[in-house]
Amino acid sequence: MDRKHNAKLVSSAKELRKNMTKEERHLWYDFLRDYPVKFYRQKVLGKYIVDFYCREAKLVIELDGSQHFDEKTVEYDVERTLFLQQYDLNVIRIPNNEVNHNFRGVCDYIDMLVKRPVL
Repeated sequence: MDRKHNAKLVSSAKELRKNMTKEERHLWYDFLRDYPVKFYRQKVLGKYIVDFYCREAKLVIELDGSQHFDEKTVEYDVERTLFLQQYDLNVIRIPNNEVNHNFRGVCDYIDMLVKRPVL
């Protein structure tokens, strides 16, 4: 994967880390930040910035707000997912309302994915 850090993406990733959504903050500060396996937030992977990334588990987590359900965004998300899957990454999309209303279930799901054997 081309992980070249062009200045535009790196500065955008830093800005996204400063301005996380409330759901991203909740998942990061209340679960992923202190998770025993290292996660990164707003990580540059190739030509994209992903919400959360775990190298060891080959896992990308994307939190999706309502804007991710319109036709153009769905097409863009499919393109991103296919790009990331080329590098043997498992991409999961979690709706924001799941983080808000089923936080423990979201954490259990992520935990299960990280602990499963990577094939």
